[in-house]
Amino acid sequence: MRKPAELREWLLASVRDLKNNPEKLQIFIDAGNLQARLQDSLHFEYQYTLNLIVTDFAADTDYLMVPLLAWVKVEQPEMDIDAIRFQADIIDHLTIDISITLPLTERVLVTKNDNGNYTTHHASEPVPEWNLPEPEALQELTPNG
Repeated sequence: MRKPAELREWLLASVRDLKNNPEKLQIFIDAGNLQARLQDSLHFEYQYTLNLIVTDFAADTDYLMVPLLAWVKVEQPEMDIDAIRFQADIIDHLTIDISITLPLTERVLVTKNDNGNYTTHHASEPVPEWNLPEPEALQELTPNG
């Protein structure tokens, strides 16, 4: 599975509080399964719920959610509009712990080469209409209100 590591890298580059304190970000896979049609081929799809936990977050949650949504728009564009869920513990008037869950999928193509060995290739998501913004631009996000 590649998306958990890619999301972690993206958030660390895009969210100033996490870039400065990467230990605040934890990522888990709570539940997952493989979707496969073994009668056709060895191709399969990872389907899992990713749990992203940020502890002692001392910034407006918009600074976390906007980069997350930008990543989802490119890496999981078919996600249902209400699929991302969260829970938060208010620590004090400045900090929160937040847990975000989102369903992710990864298609894996399995091929056999001329030597009889198998190789895997993670299929790309459909090309989005827009590209990811630069992480530095998201660090300058200013919530209004």
